[in-house]
Amino acid sequence: MEQVFSTKCFGGEQRVYKHKSKATGTDMEFAVFLPRAALDGFVCPSLVYLSGLTCTWENVTTKGLPQMHAAKHGMIFIAPDTSPRGEAVANDDGYDLGQAASFYLDATQEPWAPHFQMESYLTDELPDLLIDALPVDEDAIGITGHSMGGHGALTLALRHPDLFHSVSAFAPITNPVDCPWGQKAFNAYLGPDESQWAQHDACALIKEQGWDGDILIDQGLADDFMSSQLKPWAFEAACREAGVDLTLRLQGGYDHSYYFIASFLADHFAWHADRLE
Repeated sequence: MEQVFSTKCFGGEQRVYKHKSKATGTDMEFAVFLPRAALDGFVCPSLVYLSGLTCTWENVTTKGLPQMHAAKHGMIFIAPDTSPRGEAVANDDGYDLGQAASFYLDATQEPWAPHFQMESYLTDELPDLLIDALPVDEDAIGITGHSMGGHGALTLALRHPDLFHSVSAFAPITNPVDCPWGQKAFNAYLGPDESQWAQHDACALIKEQGWDGDILIDQGLADDFMSSQLKPWAFEAACREAGVDLTLRLQGGYDHSYYFIASFLADHFAWHADRLE
């Protein structure tokens, strides 16, 4: 890993790393905040944050102020990019497919399959890099995310419960097999076989295998995407059917923006800290 940026922040350091990824076949960047304890060499719990459509690691690190909350709880905060990037990487004219819109899965269809291997990157390659290079406690890693990243947080936690020990989300796409964003992405990345889609749908996964812990979701009621794309009610019903403890907080007046995320990010850090302690 090459460290390309570092600055002092809330007693710790905000860093950005770059490395050549075997999973995606491209250079990848990710941001890491190290609290003071981590800089002193103490192993710390970590929270991975997956961003939404059109975003990079930079959105949350500059707009959400996660460093303040991570410093308070002595947690490492990790923000990967939303997709592989570069001139040789397939893309689409729409904002909801291609670069910055990976949906955090391993694509099986051309032209996406050569580079869009984000599930393998996030659950195999990146954790090994982090654990080898930084004082990350491999038994205390949580995951959260926003919108497409909330979808990624839920599905990756459900598919990899040995890696992620706590999960929450902000306005996640909970039922992508039944919304325009998910249907477009899944058809492109995974092909027309909808049985393959269900393996990356949080509602289907929770019904099939459940979740040993509890889940926290915040959803703004002024979110224009709530009914058509996010479908929190579908996930609430799936959790009820599976007997999973879901806290779904409906926040009146809040939209889909980073103002919403910044308003409740402290609660999510505290929630993960309690479960990763």
